[in-house]
Amino acid sequence: MRQCLGNMPHCQWGKPTLMVLLYLAITNSCLCHAYAANQQRKPNFVIIMADDLGYGDIACFGNKKINTPHIDALAQQGIKFTDFHSNGVVCSPTRAALLTGRYQQRSGVEGVVTAKSHRHKGMALKETTFAEVLKPAGYTTGMFGKWHVGYPAKYNPVHQGFSEYVGFVSGNVDYHSHVDQEMFLDWWKGDKIDNEPGYLTDLITDYGVTFIKQHQEQPFCLYLAHGAPHYPYQGRHDPAMRQAGQPRTREAIPDVERRYKEMIEVMDEGVGRIVSTLKDLGLQRDTLVFFLSDNGPTGKVVTLFNSAGPLRGTKGTVWEGGHRVPAVASWPGHIPAGRVSHQIGMGMDLLVTMASLAKAPLPVNHRFDGVDLSPVLLGQGTLSPRTLFWRAGKGKVARKGSWKLVVQGKKTQLYNLGQDIGEQTDLSQAEPKVKAELLKALEAWEADVSKDVVKVSG
Repeated sequence: MRQCLGNMPHCQWGKPTLMVLLYLAITNSCLCHAYAANQQRKPNFVIIMADDLGYGDIACFGNKKINTPHIDALAQQGIKFTDFHSNGVVCSPTRAALLTGRYQQRSGVEGVVTAKSHRHKGMALKETTFAEVLKPAGYTTGMFGKWHVGYPAKYNPVHQGFSEYVGFVSGNVDYHSHVDQEMFLDWWKGDKIDNEPGYLTDLITDYGVTFIKQHQEQPFCLYLAHGAPHYPYQGRHDPAMRQAGQPRTREAIPDVERRYKEMIEVMDEGVGRIVSTLKDLGLQRDTLVFFLSDNGPTGKVVTLFNSAGPLRGTKGTVWEGGHRVPAVASWPGHIPAGRVSHQIGMGMDLLVTMASLAKAPLPVNHRFDGVDLSPVLLGQGTLSPRTLFWRAGKGKVARKGSWKLVVQGKKTQLYNLGQDIGEQTDLSQAEPKVKAELLKALEAWEADVSKDVVKVSG
């Protein structure tokens, strides 16, 4: 039976040819529908947060001692932010802002949620987290790792929008025994204590990989909150330092440089495993991966690695070294590769950004302070100018463009970060108008965030 191509003059249409054409038409229709469905799929989100990782602690931000090829690869195939900031200069405030998309002062989590005797409060359940924004839009939400905005079970992530949670709720745990700084066992599965063996960083990555595999068919939001490289400094094969119920002793840690380096490199290895999982499942082009730190490095490691890079100050201070953090994002096919952005960004921006990309409606009559970073991520534009603020301890900051006002007690200083990223030359006397403008903005902001504070619950 003769078959031929339709554009050949001697061809005659026969049943076999019609069948072939019908088959091709159906196949093409299916492919078009599949393509359209794929194009309409909501993006997945993977947020990976390091703990106490300094601006200069990874290779693509200038570190020559620590190897971070997988984080560097995210920057190479996506975007590196040179002016990204945590909202806080210590753990809990930053996490509250990231989760809620607003200044931590509004949620009442302005300082560290202490572990002392575990008698404390937590972030109010009436706050809205990014998990609670994305869930109604069809997302499965999972969190693994450090919570640190409430110890009691009622404040557990599973009660604040996350479908799944495994991790620790305190400020830090032993990387092997999972005992916190007050000598309590602190490893949760959902809102129940349930310890398991394993090195902290590897466990967090393992759960992240499993979550992606289990939910690959639907949009998901995965929040991996690492403990690394926060104290206590322990590598994969170092011994446990704490045991539950034992008296707390001073933890002398030898060979800190080797341990700190290994902790970051193991975390980087985990980032590689997450990306490889996405690639193996064909999800890379459907997934925005955003990596950042919760604040600057501790003073102890700065002298070892120059962890703050060119920045002044460390964790706990309002100098740039306390809150300017390494941040990179990758979304192949959407974020142009190899870009470097000098646009200022904040941790609180991620909620609004994810909601925008997911087309998830934000709650009405609810104040968000973050802005949508998607124009910057996608290379479609820049953000409108804004003034940003920090308040920690006795320090306060107002930042507009390159200008940074620092108020510490009765002392007011002004720096031009575009010319002086190390904050060495005080220009407050030379630029009185800029100083006055930022002081006025800072006062207005403090009055504003004090109006609608959601009281931390007990």
